[in-house]
Amino acid sequence: MKQNKLNTSLTSLGLYFIVFITGSSVMVIELLGTRMIAPFYGASIYVWSSLISVTMIALSIGYFIGGRWADSEKRVGLSLIIAFAGFLTLLIPWLTRPVLLVTDQLGLRGGAFSSALLLFSPSLTFLGMVSPFAIKLATKDMDAVGSSAGSIYAVSTVGSVIGTLLLGFFLFPKYGSREILMGTGFLLMILAMSIAYYEKTKLLCKKTVLPVVLLLTFSCVLVPKIVDAGYGKIDESKFEVQSEKESLYGWVRVIDQASNDLRFLTSDASMIGAASLSTGKTLLAYQGIATLIPSLALSPMKHALIVGLGAGHMANMLDQRYQLSTDTLEIDPAVADAAVSFFNYKPTGKAIVGDARYEIRRLTGPYDLIIHDCFTGGTEPAHLLTVETLEQLKKVMTKEGILAINFVSFWENGNNKALAAVGRTILQVFPQYSVFISEPGSDFNDFIFLASNLNSLAFGK
Repeated sequence: MKQNKLNTSLTSLGLYFIVFITGSSVMVIELLGTRMIAPFYGASIYVWSSLISVTMIALSIGYFIGGRWADSEKRVGLSLIIAFAGFLTLLIPWLTRPVLLVTDQLGLRGGAFSSALLLFSPSLTFLGMVSPFAIKLATKDMDAVGSSAGSIYAVSTVGSVIGTLLLGFFLFPKYGSREILMGTGFLLMILAMSIAYYEKTKLLCKKTVLPVVLLLTFSCVLVPKIVDAGYGKIDESKFEVQSEKESLYGWVRVIDQASNDLRFLTSDASMIGAASLSTGKTLLAYQGIATLIPSLALSPMKHALIVGLGAGHMANMLDQRYQLSTDTLEIDPAVADAAVSFFNYKPTGKAIVGDARYEIRRLTGPYDLIIHDCFTGGTEPAHLLTVETLEQLKKVMTKEGILAINFVSFWENGNNKALAAVGRTILQVFPQYSVFISEPGSDFNDFIFLASNLNSLAFGK
């Protein structure tokens, strides 16, 4: 009797371990999903909405199918379910590039959702099948079904929490998304092999062992192709990648096009720097406009701040033209490194690497000029365009200081609601503002908002 109780306890612990690992895997796949499709679709709300929706859809289907399978298979088949989940997880890095190229024709919203559905729903569906199967195995009689279901889902949720924290705080800062997905896939395959051995020895069922072994073998054969796969490959006859690095915030690349004398700095889907290969000068028109601001000021400027370093061109030009000491604030260390290594950025002030919303509160200034130039993930960071952020920037400006905000948007014949919203927000903090357009006549443009603590600007009179 004691031995039977011990076996039952060990079986329960094994089930809890299984749902813990699969719950963690769900969150790893969901969170890394944004990184995998970001080079095409950015990290906007469309991408997050797509990933969350696809995850819920896949898990719902998995719960339904898993429950039916658990009833029909009578305690066997869990190893095969997890083996398929692991195999399909391993395929994600390999399939990402072709899937993104196909779905790119569907636009931002349709492409983001379709690519997420095709890439992540297969593995997430099989992972969703685990919990109802585990509940079936853990339930000895109908009176205990509620307790079994509650325990299984509780452990699975705890696994999701641990997986989220482990990924965000430890794994992703050290390893790339493809490496983590491959590790997750093989972890699931190893778990499946262990379960298949248990099913063979304890449940006397051998029919799941061979399929699991074949899936594991096929996965090992695919490893070289998975490692070589990449969503970032380009036409090497036209472009040459000088540097590429996956950071916490994006896939940062420096790309040369020698035929057109161009060097680009990109972060996922965003172009955040462009220069001439021969001269090193910026080719982004709005940066030339922004660096003319000191010549329009009422008195000589001495100290500037740039929020959003990019390739570092504006900081260099402020030094060359006006000998301004310029502090820079950049969230992505990979971007900051690329600016120094490939675009000849030379700091003349503090080179701060960190999240602007946090770091701005620690600034003391005072600054005669603040250039707010943040754009990544295919969109403007809305949290840096709030009244609270503008008030914090205002506190570190001199009395005659000027704030310049670069906002990328469509003109839409003056009917763009986002542009109007930026203007209304500025007026809640500053007495007035002026707007300069980078390329008149173009609908898609850089709109440079200028605001000051003064009731009037010299160039606005």
